[in-house]
Amino acid sequence: MTGYDHAAVQEFWQYVWEREGVYELPDDATDPTYVLGMFPYTSGTLHMGHVRNYAITDAYARYRRMRGDDVLHPMGWDAFGLPAENAAYERASDPESWTRACIRRMREDLETLGLGYDWTREITTCDPDYYQWNQWLFKRLYEAGLVEYEAAAVEWCPDCETVLADAQVREAALEDADGAGHRTCWRCESPVDRRELDQWFFTITDYAEQLHEGLADLTGWPDGVREIQRNWIGRQEGARIEFAVDLEDALETGRTSVDVFSARPETIHGATYLALSPGHDLARALAEVDDDVRAYVDETVDRTRVSDETGFSGVETDATAIHPLTGERLPVYVAGYVLEDVGTGAVMGVPGHDVRDHEFAREQNLPIERVIEPDGGDDHDGSDATPYTGDGTLIDSGDYTGLESDRARERLIAECDTLEDDVTYRLRDWLLSRQRYWGTPIPIVHCEDCGPVPVPDEELPVELPEFVRTTGNPLEEHVSFREATCPECGEAARRETDTMDTFVDSSWYYLRFLSPDLEDAPFDTDLAAEWLPVDVYVGGDEHATLHLLYTRFFARALTDLGLLDCPEPIRELRSQGTVLYEGEKMSSSAGNVVAPEEYGAETTRLFVLSAAHPEQDFEWTANDVRGAYDLQQTLYGMVTEFVEGGWSRVGGDDGSHDGSTNAAPRTGADRLPRDKYVDREIDRTIVAAATEYDRFRFHRVATELRELATLLARYREFERPQERVYRRGLLTLSALIAPMAPHLGEELWNKLRGDGLVVDADWPALETAADADGIDYRLERALVERTLEDVRDIVDVAALTDLDRIELVVAEEWTYRVLAAVNEIAAAETGRRETDRSTLLERLRDRLAADPDLDAPDRERLATFLEESGVLEGTLEFVSGRGGSSERPQPLPADRERAVLERAAWLLTDEFDADVTVRRADGTTDVAARPSKPSIHID
Repeated sequence: MTGYDHAAVQEFWQYVWEREGVYELPDDATDPTYVLGMFPYTSGTLHMGHVRNYAITDAYARYRRMRGDDVLHPMGWDAFGLPAENAAYERASDPESWTRACIRRMREDLETLGLGYDWTREITTCDPDYYQWNQWLFKRLYEAGLVEYEAAAVEWCPDCETVLADAQVREAALEDADGAGHRTCWRCESPVDRRELDQWFFTITDYAEQLHEGLADLTGWPDGVREIQRNWIGRQEGARIEFAVDLEDALETGRTSVDVFSARPETIHGATYLALSPGHDLARALAEVDDDVRAYVDETVDRTRVSDETGFSGVETDATAIHPLTGERLPVYVAGYVLEDVGTGAVMGVPGHDVRDHEFAREQNLPIERVIEPDGGDDHDGSDATPYTGDGTLIDSGDYTGLESDRARERLIAECDTLEDDVTYRLRDWLLSRQRYWGTPIPIVHCEDCGPVPVPDEELPVELPEFVRTTGNPLEEHVSFREATCPECGEAARRETDTMDTFVDSSWYYLRFLSPDLEDAPFDTDLAAEWLPVDVYVGGDEHATLHLLYTRFFARALTDLGLLDCPEPIRELRSQGTVLYEGEKMSSSAGNVVAPEEYGAETTRLFVLSAAHPEQDFEWTANDVRGAYDLQQTLYGMVTEFVEGGWSRVGGDDGSHDGSTNAAPRTGADRLPRDKYVDREIDRTIVAAATEYDRFRFHRVATELRELATLLARYREFERPQERVYRRGLLTLSALIAPMAPHLGEELWNKLRGDGLVVDADWPALETAADADGIDYRLERALVERTLEDVRDIVDVAALTDLDRIELVVAEEWTYRVLAAVNEIAAAETGRRETDRSTLLERLRDRLAADPDLDAPDRERLATFLEESGVLEGTLEFVSGRGGSSERPQPLPADRERAVLERAAWLLTDEFDADVTVRRADGTTDVAARPSKPSIHID
């Protein structure tokens, strides 16, 4: 071949990998690295979001294998759900046939990409041997009191004909013809209604505090995802306040009481009204006797949250509330902005200190009273035009006037019987009932005498019957499924026809991968204890509430049930960004999808990894894809030329490229400085690539590989290279690119006769010594690059041509000791902003006075060195925090700096065709040389 043809090699290497079982993890592996991508919904085709997700996990899993880890990297199918049911309707098919066809297509796509999955662990959630464990786990949670069956006002999507969990309703408001706001379905974006239905719930609210506190321990998760969960849980500290309500003018039943929650109970003296949500029990009772209230409740209970743009509507009732501290009578309203599922469904209106209360008061012409005065530093204008929402000093608050906000809050709760400490959460129980066919049947039968009764374990799974086409719930129309016998009394009963929310499937699937063929339990508890948590989990942050929060709940519940010992099942979460096309997210609905096969599987996966950091969005462009293609061709061409052309293609010892193959390559003892330089650069690339793979910065790995390939090309063309060094460089490139482009890496490794398969190879070893974190390598490269750039600047500014000689003069050894002393002082002084130049100079002189190697002439030149080098000024910036870096740069030692420049001198010779020498400053000339900044002489 004249170039790399991925299609010609992928089938062969995939066959070899499968034959050798390289990705299969035995059950006796010891604590493997668990790398997992969020398994795909079986939508029919693989899109670019899938490719990016799974290329990330595959590259990291392959890298960890090369580092010596056992790796668990499985794949399965999120196969239940409404989209498959809808797709089947559109195609006059049934959900299972459609889903199975989608799985076949998607698996073929994943295999074409060469993704290294352990397919022996494949799971499919619509298989009875998987969803029977959904039912089994449902029963265990039911027995533990974590499942409830109750009537509730729920969100109903009329298009999907099913209820939605709170997290599945979008907050983005659409407006109808009357200007009212609607919440919408997460799937079809249709406006949702409110209905009263008997439904099944997981009581996730029992874990609200644990889920909130646990976020602090998830240091391996993106801050944005943790914040999304924190806001969704919505923990608020405050007080529950009891208001007596006089109903004599409304219901003629005397008095009742209404509890409100306030995060700022110190504002209680500013309350001017009480507001109830339209779904509040008292609001419904008032609606029974008041036509105006009834009309308002009927109108708003079917709507969803009122948007800010539509105003704050409400209706006054005949009831009045009694202020618990002052006895003042306050009007009671039913208001659309008060939410039934937040707090207690009632609020005390404090329009002087709450934005929403303020808007409602202005809309209803209610009084606005301020009871907190801003402190001196606050810029509030003091008017009633805007509420003051900060802390301050209480005014017009009876015995509490003059107290600071926090102190008043403490005293009010301690001294007033109608106030007590409370914590509320925005989180609501997980509604898991779905009135659709394609999901896990809920293992319950309803008996008139016994009520809801769980199906016995030995009768699981409750399997889905044959699909029946109907506009409603197909299971309701399936008589033989619906009719059942009560397990307790043996009488006729009705089987539950709701199916489970598909997020039940994905809340524990990572556990099933541990033991997918286990027949007597959902997962192997011993393996779970040893192999969990998942080391790296990759997916979109759009799943922060729907999937990830439910997964955390399941893990904590199973831990409490003694089935698991891992309350937080995901150690590190990596969120992937979006692939854009002309500024828009790629999607079938937008018609801007680029199929993975359009550019070739290997080029596609290399591009999506090298285009940007995984968490960033990036634009799909043909030109950028070309860069990934060119990198493959470059590496393939270099290896093919070396292997097929021999050293005749690389050049003779004299650099003449005469085609001779007789000259022997240099041995280790004969290595020239340039050979040593290239060896060091190979090592530096190995260290840098490991660092970037560890940080999931695959785009930087690609950059490192391009730079090493460029260097090797220069090395090859400059003079005849040492064969061992050059071949080592090519083997290193083959190994380092293999996690991102595995077919290419395997092909290059094979051509170079690397040991075994590259997928089984160890991470390349270092040839030369360096610090564990590779700091020396980075400093060496920085020194070389800076020096090259300085020479270019001189040549350009002075318009020099026909260079004969370039001399690099390294600073005197004593200047390095001075700089080391300055760095020691800087470390001790960091953060002391009062440190000035004279103090720094005094401490430096004291430090150097104890240096026996600093002779008199050197001490005389010290002041000049400090003045001209700017060392003290730079140190002061660092000490005071103005330097922009948290790490004080450390120069290379004097001898190493000279050795690095001597090894890199050939680069200047190659670029400028000049002789290059490197020497140490002699103390009388070249005083301009500084550590890490040699002086440059050009003839």
